[in-house]
Amino acid sequence: MTATHTRPAHTAKQAWATGLTAFAAVMLFLVGLLGIFRGIMAIAEDDVFVTTRNYVFEFDLTGWGWVHLALGVVAVIVSSGLLRTATWARVLGVVVAGFVIIANFLSLPYYPVWSVVLIAISGFVIWALSVVQRGDLFDLSEEGPVSEGRPPDGTSYPRGPV
Repeated sequence: MTATHTRPAHTAKQAWATGLTAFAAVMLFLVGLLGIFRGIMAIAEDDVFVTTRNYVFEFDLTGWGWVHLALGVVAVIVSSGLLRTATWARVLGVVVAGFVIIANFLSLPYYPVWSVVLIAISGFVIWALSVVQRGDLFDLSEEGPVSEGRPPDGTSYPRGPV
């Protein structure tokens, strides 16, 4: 007799959790991509940004460009891990989004409206990653055929046409 194992049905809570994680992944990807572009703009062309005098956190604009570029690259990498619902990516996603908020707050006088937009988006990313519990997530990569893995009890799935 062959035992067939079926996947448990998705609950509404799991759907929301997966949706919020996907939302956070896409938003973090966009924040990272925009950070990369902002970093390149600051490194290559200093005329794009407003210069302020006597700013407490005054830092060379090229230096801010490298900070935004580095945070953007890390954010893009972490967002790919979020699509796989990896725990390390959720933790790093919150950390990176926090650093993006701090970097945009400190560079607020250079590009004020854009900094506020990225602070708001990063705040939503932190919220989306923090509100979801690990047990509620459904791995997006498990949507493929069931025959690729083994169930927890060690038996094999039946092979054949799906």
